Amino acid sequence: MEQKVKSLVFDAGPVISLTTNNLLWLLDYLKEEFRGEFYIPNAVKYELVDKPLASKKFKFEALQVSFRLRKGVLTKIETPKIKILADELMSLANHVFKVRGNWVKIVHYAEMEALATYILLGASAVVIDELVTRLLIEEPLELQNMLARHMRGKVFVDRRNLAKFRNWTKGINVIRSVELIVVAYERGLLDKYLLKRDHAKKILLESLLWGVKIRGAAISRREIDDIIKLEISSSA
Repeated sequence: MEQKVKSLVFDAGPVISLTTNNLLWLLDYLKEEFRGEFYIPNAVKYELVDKPLASKKFKFEALQVSFRLRKGVLTKIETPKIKILADELMSLANHVFKVRGNWVKIVHYAEMEALATYILLGASAVVIDELVTRLLIEEPLELQNMLARHMRGKVFVDRRNLAKFRNWTKGINVIRSVELIVVAYERGLLDKYLLKRDHAKKILLESLLWGVKIRGAAISRREIDDIIKLEISSSA
C-alpha cells in the first residue's frame, strides 16, 4: 500500500461543494483526463452517503455520490493501516492548541482518514476545502493567530504534538474544490453554461467560485477576484 499511486484522495467537503452546486459530474471527466484513481476513505464515504441516507436531508446528494462509487469514478478504500494512522493524526491535531486550559478540537475524523490515505498511498494530492486543516498543515502560526482572535484568548501551542503532526504531513500536496473547478473551466467543460452576452466568461467563473465558497471552500473574495482576472486575461 505504500507504493506511489497516481491518485487524488478526497475529503467530504469538496465532494459536497461539487454536489450541492450540481457539478459532481465534473469528476467523471476530470478522472478520465487525470488517468488515475479518485479515492475516498471509509469515514468520508460515511459522511457523504451513509449518514445522509439515514436522515431526511441531502438524500439525493448521497445518491449522486453513491452512483459515482458504483460507476468507479470514486473508489472507497479501507484498511486497518488507514484507521491506525488517522487515529494518531486525530489525537495529535486535537492536542496542539489549548485555550483557557482546554484543548481545542480543530479537526474531524474524516479529514484525518483522508490525510492518512494520502500518506499511505503516496498519492498525488489530497482534496480538502476546510481552512483549519489546511492551515494546520501549511501555516500553523497563522492558525494559532486565527484561533486567538476567534476565541479571544491566549492560545498555548504544544510544540511536541505539532512537530509530530507536521512530520507526518510535511510536503503534503493539498488542493481544493476551487482548483478542480478552475481546471474544468480551463478545459471548457463548463462552456455550455455561457450566456450570449458581454462578459459571459467572467459571469460563469464568478458564479462557480462563489458557489463553492458559499458551500464551504476556503477561498477569499480577493482570491476569487485574482483568479477571475488571471483566467479572463489569459483567454483574451
